[in-house]
Amino acid sequence: MPPRPDTLSLKQARRIAVAAQGFDLAGLSRRAAHAGGRRHLRRMAESLGVIQIDSVNVVARAHTLPGFSRLGPYDTADLDALAYAGRRRVLFEYWGHEASYLPVALQPLFRWRMERARRGEGIYGGLAQFGRERTDLIEAVRREIETEGPKAAGELSHGHRGAGGWWGWSEGKRAVEWLFWAGIVTTATRRGAFERVYDLTERVLPRTVLEAPTPAAPEALRELVRLSSAALGIATERCLRDYYRLGLADTRRAVAELVESGDLLPVTVAGFRQPAYLSRDARLPRRVEACALLAPFDPLIWQRERTEALFGARIRLEIYTPADRRAHGYYVLPFLLGDTIAARVDLKADRGRSCLVVQAAHLEAGAAAGAVVAPLAAELTLMARWLGLEHVAVAPRGDLAPLLGDLLKG
Repeated sequence: MPPRPDTLSLKQARRIAVAAQGFDLAGLSRRAAHAGGRRHLRRMAESLGVIQIDSVNVVARAHTLPGFSRLGPYDTADLDALAYAGRRRVLFEYWGHEASYLPVALQPLFRWRMERARRGEGIYGGLAQFGRERTDLIEAVRREIETEGPKAAGELSHGHRGAGGWWGWSEGKRAVEWLFWAGIVTTATRRGAFERVYDLTERVLPRTVLEAPTPAAPEALRELVRLSSAALGIATERCLRDYYRLGLADTRRAVAELVESGDLLPVTVAGFRQPAYLSRDARLPRRVEACALLAPFDPLIWQRERTEALFGARIRLEIYTPADRRAHGYYVLPFLLGDTIAARVDLKADRGRSCLVVQAAHLEAGAAAGAVVAPLAAELTLMARWLGLEHVAVAPRGDLAPLLGDLLKG
């Protein structure tokens, strides 16, 4: 993107952000023409650097949706293979943004977090206290897994609840979660209702990863901030911190060092209240042809202030909001069209009726319904096919619902 600017318009910043997240190649016709294969999925996961895991299954499990948004109707078994294919896996589970899939090559960069967790730092207060008080039980659980092999929390012999039943977890569950935070165990696989099965990390991750040197914490944190900037393209310090949930002082130091090294370029973005930083690797395409439904946990829209500043869209997860106070619905997916968020749809997969139900459809302010409705209908049809559902039904809620419903009836 020569020459490098020190001031960007809001539209330029949006194109940079959308391209950095892999959406500039996510046009509907291109995605519909080929289902993303495992190689494309792996490349996407490594480029994003983190995929948030969530078990909510209203449409599909949330971590499966970023792949569909960017690649089209891919086989979700490929995602399972990337994450759980023995020592050949290329993703592993750990605390990245929240509970996340992370490229295995990044595991050394999180060892500082694992070490801090062992000291009771950076983890839930109750779990930190448990770690201090129940070292005997934690070691007994570790030995049980070491001796008897991979186990789900419910299969551990230490299954009784402690006093008060903290979080409703058994003592065995608390012990194995402490071990997970500490990096001593990790997820070997998932089964049933997405239940974690734990094993010793040394028996799960590729040998090359286990034998990789451990960088000093400042070096690891600097690299995580650099990776965040590459994945975001353009970001404030707060956004860079949020991507991997880093500390304020750690991030601020890393940003200063990356500016000095030339990896980050300070820029002013029209409409941003805070200074922004442009990744050295950022691209500014002349246009983007994105056409994608975004999971509520898609990394493009994680940081709500950034989303509002870039797209003018105030996005909130309303699952826990009382129904009569929801603005857009229960499980709402924003619709990215080009470099704008053009609409939002409240979706539900009704597998009994083999139907993708649009429970509400709202047009964003400033978007033209005539330009939005056809690509949105096509994207919903593509999603239904990916989910193995036979048709799309539109409920009469939201200003875009009548037009969308008429189009999909035809």
